[in-house]
Amino acid sequence: MFPLRFALLLVCTCLLGFGHAQGADFSLASPFTDHMVLQRDQLVPVWGNAQAGAKVTVTFANQEKTTVADGDGKWQLTLDSLSGSAEGRSFSVTTDQGDEISLSDVVVGEVWICSGQSNMQMGRGGVPELKDLSEKNLRTFEVKRTVAFTEQDRAEGTWAVGGPGSAVAFGFAHFLAKQTDVPIGIILAAWGSSSIEAWMPRDMTEQFPHFKTIMEEWDANTEAQEKIKAALAKEKWSGPEDVFMRRQSCIVYNAMIAPLAPYACRGLVWYQGERNTRYISGMPDEPWFHRVAGIREYDEVLQGWMQRYRKEWGRDDFHFLLVMLPGYGSLLQSGPTMNPDHPTSHSWAWMRESQLASLELPATGVANTIDLGDVKNIHPKDKAPIGQRLALLAARDTLGLEIEASGPVFRKATTKGDRLVIQWDHAAGLSTTDGAAPREFWIADEAAEDWKPATAKIVGETIELHSSEIAKPAVVRYAFTGKPKVNLVNGAGLPAYPFRNDNEAP
Repeated sequence: MFPLRFALLLVCTCLLGFGHAQGADFSLASPFTDHMVLQRDQLVPVWGNAQAGAKVTVTFANQEKTTVADGDGKWQLTLDSLSGSAEGRSFSVTTDQGDEISLSDVVVGEVWICSGQSNMQMGRGGVPELKDLSEKNLRTFEVKRTVAFTEQDRAEGTWAVGGPGSAVAFGFAHFLAKQTDVPIGIILAAWGSSSIEAWMPRDMTEQFPHFKTIMEEWDANTEAQEKIKAALAKEKWSGPEDVFMRRQSCIVYNAMIAPLAPYACRGLVWYQGERNTRYISGMPDEPWFHRVAGIREYDEVLQGWMQRYRKEWGRDDFHFLLVMLPGYGSLLQSGPTMNPDHPTSHSWAWMRESQLASLELPATGVANTIDLGDVKNIHPKDKAPIGQRLALLAARDTLGLEIEASGPVFRKATTKGDRLVIQWDHAAGLSTTDGAAPREFWIADEAAEDWKPATAKIVGETIELHSSEIAKPAVVRYAFTGKPKVNLVNGAGLPAYPFRNDNEAP
């Protein structure tokens, strides 16, 4: 199955970061440079430009594949599946017209794109737990942060030996490298305060009316377009120009993701959502930078976006790992209460629910961060556990290792008299981190109108809940506030996932 936009290949006539080339029209796609990591155990697309009709040959790891450039000078071929190898080898592309590109130190391993907004972009320098960790077997391609009005064929960046500057991406790469003996390649494409709409291709307007409205407004906003054109013409943008560009929809995708497809990789790690927590539902008219999907719509948009990227890469098994938004105390004014400790307040709990809905799709995982975060800081420093948990999910789900990678996950609740019994998956060794009773459980009767904090007790691999104010509890919400004070974990020390089992609208 070939990717949706395989026809959008290279048109750039310059060659950046390559070993040697002849012929002004001869080039490789952006992700192919010295020191690159190719994905193992998958077909590997290779593409670029040459003179129309030129016979193009790619040679790597005892493979030699040949194709012919089409009438527009575009070519594409596919290498057979490769075995993982940390041995740096040469990668050559030649034509029957004497053109040649030779890349050096090319290895084969696990390749992941790491994308999102500021908490993915956030550097590892401010995270002490990551400072002394090894960068062995790590390589990085960092995509330059920029925008474009149309989908581009080239992104600026080169592969470098060493881990990414991003704290989350580096932690993920480091801990994943400890689970395997092959190189880990990270393609970092992240930009602070960007919405999910910033990373959506224009054709998703056909699927989501709100996105269609946004793009129609963008097309009509010549003032904004001229402002961005002026900024792009400069060598260095001002701070306000930078913010203005990354808060727009679609044009970040055009410049930073479109040129990467269909580079072979295992999947994408996504740490984004904060920008889409401005309101619980609907899209307000003002201001312009709030014109994005709200919390309650995010689940559908997120799943549509994931499926669209799978079409872009031409792979139904393109894996997604999401970072759940960690603890943060901000509340929306729209909620029925402004009590930050109450499970009906309009907090980030509702966004976490939207993120967890992505698990309805195959080949997905969500790293639980409910025990992390900072009540007042939207950029918390406890990034190391996020990298560890992402790596566990990747090791279990993409490397096939038999390890526990998940905290307890709600299975069902059963009413037994005046008590509610919660059953879990991944609950072996259920305990609390501080030896106290489990916290952050709220229960209500079948009407789900009057929520009360529950007394919780661990009984084997279940939790029994009780409140003297609820005669017959029927529904439960767990850790369903902005910054819950949780302590429930399983034997692997992984926290229980937040959940609710009522159908009440927020």
